[in-house]
Amino acid sequence: MRDHCYSVYVIASKSRVIYIGMTNDLSRRVFEHKNGLIEGFTKQYRCHRLVYYESFDDVAKAIDREKQLKRWSRVKKVCLIERRNSTWEDLAAEWFTRHMYQPEKQVPPLAS
Repeated sequence: MRDHCYSVYVIASKSRVIYIGMTNDLSRRVFEHKNGLIEGFTKQYRCHRLVYYESFDDVAKAIDREKQLKRWSRVKKVCLIERRNSTWEDLAAEWFTRHMYQPEKQVPPLAS
């Protein structure tokens, strides 16, 4: 049986506009945000940086946590982010670049 994993996450813009969401596939969802594939708030405000996330094995707990965070004041949300990520670095910065073609790092072909 497949284990389920749900994530509550915070995506931010460079100017620190924040968006809180919930997903069952964090990697896919971050990719969608980074590439502007989701119409709406995050695309309009260029929220492309994953700055915080939490994982849950129960969808109800993830939904409750998302709702809780959305009710918080901005000050409280910023404190939550900065407790784990004080510089607001993109926690997913390296997720999608590992397999990109980099000719300078390729192994030369074997001589015949």
